[in-house]
Amino acid sequence: MIKKITAVLRKILLAFLLLYGLNYFISSLHIYIPINIFTVGIVSILGIPGLFSLIILFFIVK
Repeated sequence: MIKKITAVLRKILLAFLLLYGLNYFISSLHIYIPINIFTVGIVSILGIPGLFSLIILFFIVK
């Protein structure tokens, strides 16, 4: 039980760090993906493909 909780928390933390790192490095291109429960959830469940899908969605909406 504790291992499952730590695995989920590790995925959530990694998703938060990926989003923060992405926003930090590509902020000069004026691309900003908000860090909220929805985006962190997508990246924590889908991983890197989820991150790329959020970037593509940013360009579609913009």
